[in-house]
Amino acid sequence: MVSRKGNPVHGWVILDKPEGVTSSRAVGVVRRVFQAAKAGHGGTLDPLATGILPIAFGEATKTTSFAMQGSKRYSFTLAFGAQTQTDDREGEIIHESDVRPGRDAIMALLPHFTGRIDQRPPIFSAIKVDGARAYDLARRAIADGKPDLPALDPRPVTIERLELDAVTEGAADFTVTCGKGTYIRSLARDIALAAGTVGHVSRLRRLSVGPFDEKDAISLAFFERLEHSAAAFEHLKPVTSALDDIPAVPVAAEEAAKLRHGQTLPALGPSAQARFAAVATSEVGVALAGSVPVALVTVRSGQLQPLRVFNL
Repeated sequence: MVSRKGNPVHGWVILDKPEGVTSSRAVGVVRRVFQAAKAGHGGTLDPLATGILPIAFGEATKTTSFAMQGSKRYSFTLAFGAQTQTDDREGEIIHESDVRPGRDAIMALLPHFTGRIDQRPPIFSAIKVDGARAYDLARRAIADGKPDLPALDPRPVTIERLELDAVTEGAADFTVTCGKGTYIRSLARDIALAAGTVGHVSRLRRLSVGPFDEKDAISLAFFERLEHSAAAFEHLKPVTSALDDIPAVPVAAEEAAKLRHGQTLPALGPSAQARFAAVATSEVGVALAGSVPVALVTVRSGQLQPLRVFNL
């Protein structure tokens, strides 16, 4: 998250990140257009990847985790025949194979990569190992001339849907819907290995993140052309945009004032239980005073308690 002097802008911008740009640079471009004091993004995209990069401003940064908990959808191309250090086309080739699997062979593998699976993250990732980033360990190993890079431990991830879209000479196109923590580079690497060959991601596009998809997306080129922020605000989505999947709890003005000061509301009476029932079921809700978000709330010990208060 970036926090500097600037204007108190609150809300979401859904950016269509182009290839060759880091996520942090893309956020910087959009933040400057809005002259926003605080900005962060929902899920880093590698420079070679394109697609949906949700950018949160101001109080919307308090809802980023809800966007990231949702499913993500990608389209990608798996190029067969070469495995790279980074599991994408930017890394040096470390293994090669002449095997090129056909459609039937690839289709037979898809059920093995659907559902809850164990996945070994790519060594060039931001995962921390004993306090250090994995990509720093990998770069250090390369600098020291070590031929074998350190491997990360497998971790469970969820692949909700995996579709084979096309098979061309030496490559295959896929669309995947997956849960938090899934690495598409690892998925591509493992599909190739299961097919008796090696491979890497040569193209990657993120189609959606949680409630955000391509219909909401604005190109980085659009923001780069803007000389002032007035036109940009037409594309600013509400702070609550990432909270579509949690219940809304209407509160009166005096109740909103209490929540904003960290106070609780009684949730034991029959009317209160009816009002807050959805929060008790889902564990987290958003209290709204009209259309203005007041706080993220939960029900504990017979009280509606604020978890995160919005300063709006």
